[in-house]
Amino acid sequence: MSSTASTITELAAALRDGSTTPRALLDEALAHLERSDKQLNAYLSVTRELAIQQADTAARALAEHPERASPLCGIPMALKDVLCVEGVETTAASKILNGFKPPYTGTAVQRLFDAGAVCVGKTNCDEFAMGSSTENSAFGSVGNPWDVERVPGGSSGGSAATVAAGTVPYSLGSDTGGSIRQPAALTGVVGFKPTYGRVSRYGLIAFASSLDQIGPFTRTVEDCATVYAAIAGHDPRDSTCDPRAVDDPLLTLRKGVEGMRLGIPREYLGEGTEPGVRAAVEAAFAVLEAQGATLHEVSLPSTDVALSVYYVIAPAECSSNLARYDGVRFGNRVERQSLTDMYQQTRGAGFGAEVKRRVMLGTYALSSGYYDAYYRQAQKVRTLVGQEFDSVFQEVDAIVSPTSPSVAFPMGSRSDPLSMYLCDVVTLPANLAGIPGISVPCGFVDGLPVGLQVLAPRFADARVFQVAHAYEQATAWHSSRSPFATEAA
Repeated sequence: MSSTASTITELAAALRDGSTTPRALLDEALAHLERSDKQLNAYLSVTRELAIQQADTAARALAEHPERASPLCGIPMALKDVLCVEGVETTAASKILNGFKPPYTGTAVQRLFDAGAVCVGKTNCDEFAMGSSTENSAFGSVGNPWDVERVPGGSSGGSAATVAAGTVPYSLGSDTGGSIRQPAALTGVVGFKPTYGRVSRYGLIAFASSLDQIGPFTRTVEDCATVYAAIAGHDPRDSTCDPRAVDDPLLTLRKGVEGMRLGIPREYLGEGTEPGVRAAVEAAFAVLEAQGATLHEVSLPSTDVALSVYYVIAPAECSSNLARYDGVRFGNRVERQSLTDMYQQTRGAGFGAEVKRRVMLGTYALSSGYYDAYYRQAQKVRTLVGQEFDSVFQEVDAIVSPTSPSVAFPMGSRSDPLSMYLCDVVTLPANLAGIPGISVPCGFVDGLPVGLQVLAPRFADARVFQVAHAYEQATAWHSSRSPFATEAA
C-alpha cells in the first residue's frame, strides 16, 4: 500500500489489516519529500523527530485498540506554516518570524494529533497568507506539481502542492479569500473552506480575523469530509467558534443530488473566465444535471464590488493583526539605539512587499477621516453580499461555479497586484458571507487542472460534501495524478 497514491480511507484499511504500518507510511512520505521538494519547494521545515514519535504512538494505538482508533491514526499529513505547533518553528513564510517557536499547539492541529495524525512538516505559503500564487514567500516560490514553472495558487500553495505531488494524502491550509479552494483547483486536488466559526482559529497566525478559516486538502471528497469531521467543533479559546453541534458530513455524503436545485451565478462566468475553464465547468454542470439535479441561473449582483470590499476589510484587519510584530516580544529584531528606529527597521526588514502594501492600505482605510468612507462603507456592502447569498439560498440548495477563472499561470506573469487579486474573484465572496465552499477537480485545459466550486448556506457544510461527492463519483478527474505523484507510485 503506497501513501503516494492511496486515499485516507484506503490507508486506514491497510493499517488495520496489517499490510502496512505508520512507520512504513512515514518513511515513504519522507523519502518522496526529499526527492520532490528540491523542485517544488513546498516545505519550509521537516518535523522528522516529531513524526517518528507520532508514528510510534499511532502504531501502539492500532495494535492495542484498533476499533477505537481514528481513521486518521498513523497517516502522514502536513501543515501550512501559519498553524502553530508547540516547539516547532512557525514563520508564516516571513523573515520577521524567523526562529519563532510557539509555546502551544493550535486547536485544529491538536485535534488531528489526538486522532493519531503523523505530521511530516510545515508547508510553504504566501507570507502571512497574503497572496494567490505562493510567490510572496520570503523563502522562495512553490512549483505546481503539474508544471513546476507555473504557480500552485495561494496562499496555501505548499499544502496543495504536497498533496498533488503525492507526498502526503492530506494537509491543512487556511482560507481568507480563497486560499484553500483556489490552489486546490490549480493543483487538481480537493480543498474545503468550512463555514466561518466551524473550525477553531486558536493557533492560526491571523491575517484577517473575520475572514480566516482553517480547512483540509485531500485527494477525494470523502477524505476531505473525514478530516473536516476531526477538526470541526466548538472551542472556548476562540470566541468566534460556534457552539452548535456539527453535522457529521459522512452520514449524508452518498445521498446524491437527485431533486436538488443548484444555482449558477451569472456573475461567476463573466468575461474574465478562460474559455477552457468555462467549457470544463459547464460540462460539470451537465454531469450534475444528469445525476438528477436541476440547474437554475441566479444572480449575486454585488459580486463586482465584492473584490473592492474585500481589499478594504482584509488589509484593515491585517494592519491591526500585524501590529504585534515589532521586534519586542518575538521573532527577529533589528537592533537600533532608539525604540522608534528599532520598530521601523525591524518591520522594514522583516516584512515583504505584499505584506507592506496591505498593511499600508489597511492603516489608511482605518485612519481618522477615512474610516467612515472606506472601512465602515465596506462593512455595509459586506452585509449586502451576505444578504444576497441568503436570498439565493431561498431559491436553490447550493451554488456551483468555477473555482478560479483561469488555470495555473506561469510564475512571474502577474506582477501587477490588481491582476493577481482578480484570481480570487469567485472565491472571496464566500469568505465575506462566511459560507462553506469546496473545490473538486473537474477537468483539464492544456494539461492543467480545473476546479468546480460548490457553495452552500452557513452551517450546511455537509451539503457541500454531498454535492461534491456526487459529482466526483460520476467522473474520474479525481483519479488523475500529477507527474510527481505518478513517479512516486
